[in-house]
Amino acid sequence: MPEEIQSAPARIRLGARAWLTALPMLALLGTLNMLAPAHAGAIDGVMVPTLRLQAQVQGATTEWDGVIQAVRQTTVAAQVPGNIVALMVKAGDTVKTGQVLARIDERDAQAGLSRSQADVAQADAQLSNARQQWERSQQLKAQGFISAAALNTAQAQWRAAQAAMSAAQASRAQANLAKGFATIIAPFEGRVLSTQAEVGDLALPGRPILTLYAPRPLRAVVQVPASQAAQLRSAKRVEVGLPVGAQGMALQWVQPTRVVSLPGADPVSQTVEWRLDLPEVQILPGQAVTVRFADASDTPGHPLQVPVQAVLQRGELTAVYVVREGRFMLQAVRTGTGARAGQVTLLSGVQAGDVIAADALKAGLANASPAKP
Repeated sequence: MPEEIQSAPARIRLGARAWLTALPMLALLGTLNMLAPAHAGAIDGVMVPTLRLQAQVQGATTEWDGVIQAVRQTTVAAQVPGNIVALMVKAGDTVKTGQVLARIDERDAQAGLSRSQADVAQADAQLSNARQQWERSQQLKAQGFISAAALNTAQAQWRAAQAAMSAAQASRAQANLAKGFATIIAPFEGRVLSTQAEVGDLALPGRPILTLYAPRPLRAVVQVPASQAAQLRSAKRVEVGLPVGAQGMALQWVQPTRVVSLPGADPVSQTVEWRLDLPEVQILPGQAVTVRFADASDTPGHPLQVPVQAVLQRGELTAVYVVREGRFMLQAVRTGTGARAGQVTLLSGVQAGDVIAADALKAGLANASPAKP
């Protein structure tokens, strides 16, 4: 009997210890029950809206990427050899016609000029002597002291001296011109686009020193496939899209004042260059533009417009999610320049009739599923 009384507290302590051991397990089960609805929702997946690509109905229109060029642009190069001793301008400077741009060491040219001047002085002395000899020979022949042959010889020497004088004067003019080439001046009023040499560099004939351009007028240059050149010439309207806004995403369409298609094609790229003179616009040479040919006959295909959210941009990759066999597949595409009214033009990679995700970020989720368009 005392043993039973003594063992009762032990049983009570054993029950309490088991209860404390079971508490963490009960808390874990409660947490799992709370998370069960959310887990079940994740299994159901995310339905992403889709859209079916359709060709535009505004007519046959094609767009090509172009670049802005200055109509009047030149590369100023050296015409005489020598070290560059002074470079008076830098990129971005505005220059006037005849302004000194750079100077080349002219000591060699000056030495050549001095040598040619000495040759002129020598030729002048010989010419004076030959003329006096010719005049004396004429007097002696009249008096009968010399023969006709001697008179002819004096006349030939005088003519040779005249020719030598002309040659010396021409050499002096050439040396003076070469000395003038040591000073490089601006051929027209404009701005310095870039410099290709520095003070101390060796200037050689034909080596570029700087590039100069006139800010106005400007033109857009675009390369189009030679196979479509004849079709594009029949376009009723040609427009140039200029980037505007802080990010340059929107385009301002302007009409060129003159459109010229070069008669030949590039033998490597098999493209034809189109030059479109622009009116007074605020844009810089080198900027990218979009050239649009509207209502061109027999132009294959029309641009496909999709929302900006449907296009995925990751570094150099531009892609959309295309629905294939009930699931999303990443497809690389080529887009036009910029976006207009929240729309992006797909130039290649997809075609009319394809179904793509309307939101590329949601379509990239692991549990994303396409909804019916």
